[in-house]
Amino acid sequence: MKRTFAIILTAVAAAALFGGLVHVVLVAAHLSEPAAKTVYGMPPRRIWAGTVAVLALVGVVIGGLALARPASRFGTASGRLGAIAALVAGLIAMVNGVLNLATANGGPGTGNGVVGGAMAFVLGLTALALGGLALVRCRRTALEPGRMT
Repeated sequence: MKRTFAIILTAVAAAALFGGLVHVVLVAAHLSEPAAKTVYGMPPRRIWAGTVAVLALVGVVIGGLALARPASRFGTASGRLGAIAALVAGLIAMVNGVLNLATANGGPGTGNGVVGGAMAFVLGLTALALGGLALVRCRRTALEPGRMT
């Protein structure tokens, strides 16, 4: 019971931190004001931002698996290859998120993908951090004395 409560509390705290980071990115980019006109449908910039946000989320998952299980049976998410995949996905997502925020000419709700770009930036940064930690851990275990790789 205590473990379940701790997991739920951690998930709520992580969601609150993620929402706060997205808000900080939007405020820093001066895009936190709502739009005067709402656009319905899926404009190309919103599709671009959504796709990059999904790529960043995949990078976070792969980086988390590479960090949690550095040498397991999960093909791409194990060891050095998983860490590199998380780094590449995080870098691509972060750069595209920044580009989307830089070219946006309105706030949330304008169809420019501002929220998706901010999510891609934050998740891409998280994927970079997880991939870097997994890569350092992978190199550290490879350099241990008495370990043959």
